[in-house]
Amino acid sequence: MYMEKLSLAGRVAVVTGGGQGIGAACAGALGEAGATVVVAELLPERVEATVADLGQRGITAHGVALDVTHSADVDAAAAAIRAAHGRVDILVNNAGVAKSDVPAEETSDEHWRFHMDVNVDGLFWCCRAFGRIMLDQGGGAIVNIGSMSGLIVNKPQPQAFYNASKAAVHQLTRSLAAEWGARGVRVNSVAPTYIETPLTSFGIEENPEMYKVWLDMTPMGRVGQPDEVASAVHFLASDAASLITGAILTTDGGYTCW
Repeated sequence: MYMEKLSLAGRVAVVTGGGQGIGAACAGALGEAGATVVVAELLPERVEATVADLGQRGITAHGVALDVTHSADVDAAAAAIRAAHGRVDILVNNAGVAKSDVPAEETSDEHWRFHMDVNVDGLFWCCRAFGRIMLDQGGGAIVNIGSMSGLIVNKPQPQAFYNASKAAVHQLTRSLAAEWGARGVRVNSVAPTYIETPLTSFGIEENPEMYKVWLDMTPMGRVGQPDEVASAVHFLASDAASLITGAILTTDGGYTCW
């Protein structure tokens, strides 16, 4: 009975930023659990490659090129996906940016705005557009990809802009969970540690001293892998998490313990 709750058969899942890293892993995990997956990604070539890969794995997948920073485009994409599939049961808000290692006093307006446009505004546009569909159909599950950076202050790299954007994701998650809980829509967030993706290459591949600090700060002594985040997302999106809303699930190897 419990394992049946993890099945996503018959459901439609939208994954933003689904063309690489955590997003691609989430698309695969949800698809393997039985969902029809819609990969929403900024770059068309990534959309095509990811959809093709999912198809080769026996997953029913479709794609849409989407810039989440334009609310009108998000609304149009949501309407098109609903028209094509009849419903949207799961939204994974993974689209995000991180250009870290910039001191606060050197942060330009453009750098600040870039992170807020994608990590906060874009995420809200998606919550709003797909949340309306879920509210209209009487239920759904949203999983926002936050960060442990929304809970603590990272070191050694300065990144006030990124930390602030991810803290906003967590508070938005709680706020929407409170507003929509009685109407059948659950909203949760996952707060990962450093995950081995292109976004963390500035430390893992380019700065050995920084990377060592990251590992020393983590009780498990390693960074995470995209599929480890995807497992948490799958759980929160499934009926196994039917009583969970407004939660921030840390997947950080123990980083926030210290």
